[in-house]
Amino acid sequence: MLYGRETEQARISRLIADARDHRRSSALVLRGEAGIGKSALLEWAVGQGPWAVDGRAGGTERLLRATGFEAEENIAFGGLNQLLWPVRERLDDLPGPQGAALRTALALPAAAAGAGAGGGHDRFAAGLAVLTLLADLAEDGPVLCLVDDAQWLDTATAEALVFAARRLAAEGVVMLFAAREEGFAAGGGLEELWLGRLGRDDAEKVLAHRDDVPATVRERIIHESAGNPLALIELGPPEAPEAGTTAPLPLADRVTAAFRERIDRLPERTRTMLLLASAEGRGHLPTVLAAGAVLGAGLADLEDAERARLVEVTGTWIGFRHPLIRAAAYQGTVAARRLEVHRALAASATDPDCGVRHAAAAATAPDEDVAARLERSAERARDRTGYGTAASLYRQAADLTPGRRERARRLGAAATASLQAGRIEDARELAEAAAPDTADPDGRARLVRVRAAVEFECGDPQAAARMLVDHAAPDGTADGDVQGMLRTGAAYAWMAGETSVLCRAARLLPSTDKGVHGMARLIAGDYAAGLPLLNGLIEAARSGHGAGTAPASGDDRMEAVQAVLAALIVGDDESALELAAAEAAYCRRHGLAGALPNVLEALARAQVAAGLHRDAEATVAEAADLARDTGAWRRAGRLGTVPARIAAIEGDRARLTALLDAAAGPPDAAAVAALGLLDLGLGRYEEALRGLEEITLHPHRHTAEVMVAAADQIEAAVRAGRPDRARPAYERLRAWADAGWRPWAAAVALRSRALLSDSEDAAHEPFEEALRLHEEAVRSAGQGGRPFEKARTELLYGEWLRRARRRSDARVPLRSALETFERLNAAPWAGRARAELRATGGNGQPAAAHERALADDLPARLTPQELQVVRLAADGVSSREIAAQLFLSPRTVEYHLYKAYPKLGVASRKELSRLREDLEPAHT
Repeated sequence: MLYGRETEQARISRLIADARDHRRSSALVLRGEAGIGKSALLEWAVGQGPWAVDGRAGGTERLLRATGFEAEENIAFGGLNQLLWPVRERLDDLPGPQGAALRTALALPAAAAGAGAGGGHDRFAAGLAVLTLLADLAEDGPVLCLVDDAQWLDTATAEALVFAARRLAAEGVVMLFAAREEGFAAGGGLEELWLGRLGRDDAEKVLAHRDDVPATVRERIIHESAGNPLALIELGPPEAPEAGTTAPLPLADRVTAAFRERIDRLPERTRTMLLLASAEGRGHLPTVLAAGAVLGAGLADLEDAERARLVEVTGTWIGFRHPLIRAAAYQGTVAARRLEVHRALAASATDPDCGVRHAAAAATAPDEDVAARLERSAERARDRTGYGTAASLYRQAADLTPGRRERARRLGAAATASLQAGRIEDARELAEAAAPDTADPDGRARLVRVRAAVEFECGDPQAAARMLVDHAAPDGTADGDVQGMLRTGAAYAWMAGETSVLCRAARLLPSTDKGVHGMARLIAGDYAAGLPLLNGLIEAARSGHGAGTAPASGDDRMEAVQAVLAALIVGDDESALELAAAEAAYCRRHGLAGALPNVLEALARAQVAAGLHRDAEATVAEAADLARDTGAWRRAGRLGTVPARIAAIEGDRARLTALLDAAAGPPDAAAVAALGLLDLGLGRYEEALRGLEEITLHPHRHTAEVMVAAADQIEAAVRAGRPDRARPAYERLRAWADAGWRPWAAAVALRSRALLSDSEDAAHEPFEEALRLHEEAVRSAGQGGRPFEKARTELLYGEWLRRARRRSDARVPLRSALETFERLNAAPWAGRARAELRATGGNGQPAAAHERALADDLPARLTPQELQVVRLAADGVSSREIAAQLFLSPRTVEYHLYKAYPKLGVASRKELSRLREDLEPAHT
């Protein structure tokens, strides 16, 4: 019977009922101090069964359980193995890459040939597999996952379970985690329920069940327990004196002391067995018995402990009734005896990772043999993508290493593993500790890579770029891995705007590296040399791997990523969309959840440029969700700057401000450009001009994403009556357009020339040529060119024609501009076009056909995730395949389809397929 937990029980009951009745999934973290009743609530949830525990029982409600053990914190995926062992045969049903990832994580034999392998080491691939596995199990009936003492889960298990918990939605899975106040950093996305202490009435009810507490000491126990249920049950004994004048021990210490007194009254060999069980930590009875035989104790010696309700023994498992009992058994023993027990466990262990853990615990001085065994254990964890566990083991190995240089090498390995695990500050600390004693070039290079990555992420990106380039080739030569360091340093320098470092990297790299040489020329303002190099890189990427196909691995994949960046830089929208989509598809196929947000960010930027605003918002929403679910909170915030241009086009100052505030950092050049465009659209020409002029000092002013701001600056200057302030921007834009020869860019440059023409007559020819090039861009780019820029040119040309009293001619471009602005929801610009149309004698409204098209804009009816799901389903992709691509469960995919069908006026996939063309991105 639980007292004082009615609120918590009602909450858990609702979660289970929602899973049973509505197929809703949920996750809840129960937090509180030791003894507060977290485990009791989990046991109460079990009582809401019946639950099946076998692997393939159909039509039942399934229970999966795991308990975090302090002793297993450095055993990669130990907790996950515990949780999934009863259903391990269901791994064969997972998609190939997911099954391979989970088998690797759990150290299970590979599946039969043809099952598929992973495409890389992504530490979230196991979490994706857990998500799919739980969803598959829930097809048979609701699933309840209980994880006790989650604060002691190994890092790899915690990451996998939290990833799955955050992405469950409509499967019928309930995940309950019990954790202390500290530890198990689930981050945002998981609801937490903190358990408070019991009130006096409930405390008295708990105490009433104790027959060993006379009335004379009940008040003292109620007072000293302070509402902690375990303390109410365990504090005593009755003969304890009244509280003295000394300050009382903390509550957990007093409960532990009570358990220790009970243990001290047991026979010596029973205490030995309890010490062995507490030191072993996992509850593996065969290991405890084998070590007990070494020390002259055995199974029969546990009987007194069982009768005292200190431990439970079932089959091959031994468990303490509460973690504080284990702590009392271990901490209440002298150090020499603990070391003896760990040596016995080390000698008896059959698992190498468990054996070395006990050998390390028994070590009282540096020991190279133990350190080497720990390193091998770290390598096993690393190979299974348990990077956080590997980092801890490498660090422990370093602590036990006698030699300074070998110790530094292991610290360096720990630093690298910490970086791979996303532990940025740990990586910095370990790299700094390793640096003084690292003398070999390869070791120093590894440390520099770690330190630079940490610096780029959390410190000074310019310093990170300098660090890599300065170290990569101090003697002026570059080969092998050094070229990789230079390329990374160049990428950091480009993003940080460090011109001199980027140019130095280019000088050290061979001329065949078109990406770095092109960026170096571009950042130095040499468009004629830089843009053709980047165009060559893009062409090589598209022709070398086939349209829409990402390369398999290695250097080719790095070049493919470089090509995506190059396409964004030069404004090759068609290539950017194609290459980024191919890279995203590769990440989806191979479950690379950690890498996908970066790729999706690039794809979204290309979609914004191409006027595919709905698609861009859906892409950003997915990228932000994945970034949060993988713990990349900074990136999730920065992703908000991608749709900033959309908000600017729509004239939504509040949304634009909120997006930039969420980025939690100074606005980059693209963000400043978006602010300038917003002011321009709202008629705040002086403010727009001041803001846009700031970009002329930013190194990224040479990229397509920011170069369009030069045209905005020109228009702002002309409308503000200051055309003299537009000339430098025009010269830069014209040179950039001439060197890159993108039709849309040449058209924008011609539009700007028309605006700056000395006479009205001189503007006619550049306007006409600009519109011709816009049409060419629409024809050549498979995604519709840049419709917003085309509409702006039409608007300006229509204004010019009206001023030239050619009102009838003006209506054609003005109406076309209005239709585009309406489709893009560009309210300020649509208002201008509408006013101009009225001035020509038109009605200032879109054509009837376009009005019907706006009313039938099916994608606008859907949420971003519904849109992604519906488009794939309309193409005939199965729910299971959609789930694998979008890192969802099949049930969640079906849920999104269920929600989308009424919005689209359909009732089935067959009907949906007829809307395939209507669901595609709208083009101008």
